[in-house]
Amino acid sequence: MEQTFIMIKPDGVQRGLVGEIIGRFEKKGFSLKGLKLLTVDRAFAEKHYADLSSKPFFNGLVEYIVSGPVVAMVWEGKNVVTTGRKIIGATNPADSAPGTIRGDFAIDIGRNVIHGSDAVESARKEIGLWFPEGAANWSSSLHPWIYE
Repeated sequence: MEQTFIMIKPDGVQRGLVGEIIGRFEKKGFSLKGLKLLTVDRAFAEKHYADLSSKPFFNGLVEYIVSGPVVAMVWEGKNVVTTGRKIIGATNPADSAPGTIRGDFAIDIGRNVIHGSDAVESARKEIGLWFPEGAANWSSSLHPWIYE
C-alpha cells in the first residue's frame, strides 16, 4: 500500500468543504492515516513549495497558503497517489471534469481548493515535512471488502 499527502487549502477550509473532501477519499476505499488542522507560517509554506520557487506565481501561492488554516492529511491505499490526483482533478479547474473535487468546487487556478502529491516520491517528502511524527499505524476492518 502506498501513501499520499493531501492538503485542503485555505479556500476549501473557509468554504466548509473539509467533510465533503474527506468523504470522497473514504468512499473510494482509502484509509486516513493522518489529519491536522493548522495555519502554516511563510517559511514552512516556502519549504513545501520549494520546487516552484522559480515560478512567477510562487509568492502569491505562498501568501495564499498562509492566509488561513489548512487541513493536512495522509491517505493510504493501492495506487492512492494516481487515483488521488484523479479524484482531485486538473490543477486548472477549467480543465477539471465534473465529479472531481476541482471540477465541482473550483473556478480559478489560484483558488483550487486542494493539493495532492503528484508522485510517490513527492508524497514521501511531503508526508515527512508535514507529519515528522509519522502517520497513524492502524488497519481498517474494511480492507478485505475493498481489496482482493
